[in-house]
Amino acid sequence: MANLNGFNANEVEPTTSFEALPAGKYLVAITASEMKATKKGDGSYLQLEFTVLEGDSKGRKTWDRLCINHPNDLTQKIARGNLSAICRAVGVMQPKDSVELHNIPLVISVKCKKREDTGEITNEVKGYEAKATAAGRPQQAPTNDTTPPWKR
Repeated sequence: MANLNGFNANEVEPTTSFEALPAGKYLVAITASEMKATKKGDGSYLQLEFTVLEGDSKGRKTWDRLCINHPNDLTQKIARGNLSAICRAVGVMQPKDSVELHNIPLVISVKCKKREDTGEITNEVKGYEAKATAAGRPQQAPTNDTTPPWKR
Protein backbone atom coordinates (compact mmCIF):
# COMPACT_ATOMS: atom_id res chain seq x y z
CA MET A 1 0.00 0.00 0.00
CA ALA A 2 1.04 3.58 -0.58
CA ASN A 3 -0.14 6.60 1.36
CA LEU A 4 -1.93 9.00 -1.01
CA ASN A 5 -3.15 11.31 1.72
CA GLY A 6 -3.48 14.81 0.30
CA PHE A 7 -3.87 13.82 -3.36
CA ASN A 8 -6.92 15.32 -5.04
CA ALA A 9 -7.59 14.23 -8.64
CA ASN A 10 -9.84 17.29 -9.05
CA GLU A 11 -6.70 19.47 -8.88
CA VAL A 12 -4.65 17.58 -11.48
CA GLU A 13 -5.27 17.25 -15.22
CA PRO A 14 -5.55 13.57 -16.16
CA THR A 15 -2.94 12.02 -18.41
CA THR A 16 -4.06 11.55 -21.99
CA SER A 17 -2.92 8.82 -24.37
CA PHE A 18 0.77 8.15 -24.85
CA GLU A 19 1.34 8.40 -28.59
CA ALA A 20 4.71 8.23 -30.28
CA LEU A 21 6.55 11.45 -31.06
CA PRO A 22 6.35 12.42 -34.74
CA ALA A 23 9.49 11.49 -36.70
CA GLY A 24 12.09 14.26 -36.73
CA LYS A 25 14.93 15.87 -34.81
CA TYR A 26 14.45 16.96 -31.20
CA LEU A 27 16.50 18.97 -28.73
CA VAL A 28 16.56 16.71 -25.66
CA ALA A 29 18.49 15.93 -22.51
CA ILE A 30 19.07 12.57 -20.90
CA THR A 31 17.07 12.79 -17.68
CA ALA A 32 17.40 9.22 -16.39
CA SER A 33 19.57 6.20 -17.06
CA GLU A 34 19.83 2.71 -15.70
CA MET A 35 21.83 -0.44 -16.46
CA LYS A 36 19.52 -3.45 -16.79
CA ALA A 37 20.01 -7.15 -17.49
CA THR A 38 18.91 -8.47 -20.87
CA LYS A 39 15.82 -10.65 -20.99
CA LYS A 40 17.98 -13.78 -21.40
CA GLY A 41 20.34 -12.65 -18.64
CA ASP A 42 23.37 -12.99 -20.92
CA GLY A 43 24.26 -9.31 -21.05
CA SER A 44 23.17 -5.85 -20.01
CA TYR A 45 21.90 -2.69 -21.62
CA LEU A 46 21.94 0.97 -20.72
CA GLN A 47 18.41 2.35 -20.79
CA LEU A 48 18.31 6.09 -21.45
CA GLU A 49 15.33 8.39 -20.93
CA PHE A 50 15.32 11.50 -23.13
CA THR A 51 13.13 14.52 -22.32
CA VAL A 52 12.26 16.96 -25.11
CA LEU A 53 13.38 20.48 -24.16
CA GLU A 54 11.50 22.71 -26.61
CA GLY A 55 8.75 22.94 -29.20
CA ASP A 56 5.29 21.40 -29.33
CA SER A 57 6.59 18.20 -27.72
CA LYS A 58 8.36 19.92 -24.80
CA GLY A 59 8.30 17.68 -21.74
CA ARG A 60 7.56 14.50 -23.71
CA LYS A 61 9.85 11.53 -23.27
CA THR A 62 11.33 8.81 -25.41
CA TRP A 63 13.76 6.02 -24.56
CA ASP A 64 16.67 4.15 -26.06
CA ARG A 65 18.46 0.96 -25.06
CA LEU A 66 22.14 0.42 -25.71
CA CYS A 67 23.22 -3.24 -25.37
CA ILE A 68 26.79 -2.35 -24.45
CA ASN A 69 27.46 -5.76 -22.84
CA HIS A 70 26.08 -8.42 -25.18
CA PRO A 71 27.22 -11.84 -26.45
CA ASN A 72 26.60 -10.75 -30.07
CA ASP A 73 29.66 -8.73 -31.13
CA LEU A 74 27.77 -6.72 -33.77
CA THR A 75 25.02 -5.75 -31.30
CA GLN A 76 27.65 -4.65 -28.80
CA LYS A 77 29.64 -2.75 -31.47
CA ILE A 78 26.53 -0.81 -32.60
CA ALA A 79 25.57 0.04 -29.00
CA ARG A 80 29.06 1.21 -28.10
CA GLY A 81 29.17 3.31 -31.27
CA ASN A 82 25.88 4.94 -30.24
CA LEU A 83 27.24 5.57 -26.74
CA SER A 84 30.32 7.19 -28.31
CA ALA A 85 28.05 9.43 -30.42
CA ILE A 86 26.12 10.45 -27.28
CA CYS A 87 29.35 11.19 -25.37
CA ARG A 88 30.62 13.35 -28.24
CA ALA A 89 27.27 15.14 -28.53
CA VAL A 90 27.29 16.14 -24.85
CA GLY A 91 31.05 16.71 -24.57
CA VAL A 92 31.71 14.01 -21.95
CA MET A 93 34.31 11.73 -23.50
CA GLN A 94 35.15 9.43 -20.57
CA PRO A 95 32.13 9.12 -18.28
CA LYS A 96 32.59 7.02 -15.19
CA ASP A 97 28.83 6.92 -14.58
CA SER A 98 25.90 7.50 -16.93
CA VAL A 99 24.67 10.33 -14.68
CA GLU A 100 27.51 12.43 -16.13
CA LEU A 101 25.53 12.44 -19.41
CA HIS A 102 22.36 13.79 -17.77
CA ASN A 103 20.86 17.26 -18.31
CA ILE A 104 23.14 18.28 -21.20
CA PRO A 105 21.28 19.27 -24.38
CA LEU A 106 21.80 17.17 -27.51
CA VAL A 107 19.82 16.52 -30.66
CA ILE A 108 18.34 13.11 -31.42
CA SER A 109 16.81 11.86 -34.66
CA VAL A 110 13.59 9.97 -34.02
CA LYS A 111 11.94 7.53 -36.41
CA CYS A 112 8.55 5.88 -36.08
CA LYS A 113 8.13 2.14 -36.52
CA LYS A 114 5.28 -0.31 -36.20
CA ARG A 115 5.62 -2.98 -33.52
CA GLU A 116 5.27 -6.45 -34.99
CA ASP A 117 3.49 -7.86 -31.94
CA THR A 118 0.85 -5.16 -31.41
CA GLY A 119 0.89 -3.05 -34.57
CA GLU A 120 1.34 0.01 -32.34
CA ILE A 121 3.52 2.88 -33.60
CA THR A 122 6.59 3.42 -31.41
CA ASN A 123 9.68 5.62 -31.50
CA GLU A 124 13.20 4.55 -32.31
CA VAL A 125 16.20 6.83 -31.79
CA LYS A 126 18.33 6.67 -34.93
CA GLY A 127 21.00 9.31 -34.35
CA TYR A 128 22.65 11.68 -31.89
CA GLU A 129 24.40 14.99 -32.50
CA ALA A 130 25.64 17.98 -30.58
CA LYS A 131 23.47 21.02 -30.10
CA ALA A 132 25.22 23.67 -32.22
CA THR A 133 26.13 27.00 -30.69
CA ALA A 134 25.62 30.30 -32.54
CA ALA A 135 29.14 29.94 -33.95
CA GLY A 136 28.31 26.47 -35.25
CA ARG A 137 30.55 24.65 -32.78
CA PRO A 138 29.29 21.94 -30.43
CA GLN A 139 28.22 23.20 -27.03
CA GLN A 140 30.60 22.28 -24.23
CA ALA A 141 29.27 20.37 -21.27
CA PRO A 142 28.67 22.44 -18.14
CA THR A 143 31.34 22.00 -15.49
CA ASN A 144 29.74 22.24 -12.03
CA ASP A 145 26.23 23.47 -12.79
CA THR A 146 23.82 20.56 -12.20
CA THR A 147 20.73 22.65 -12.93
CA PRO A 148 18.89 21.14 -15.94
CA PRO A 149 19.28 23.44 -18.97
CA TRP A 150 15.53 23.96 -19.35
CA LYS A 151 15.43 25.46 -15.81
CA ARG A 152 18.32 27.91 -16.31
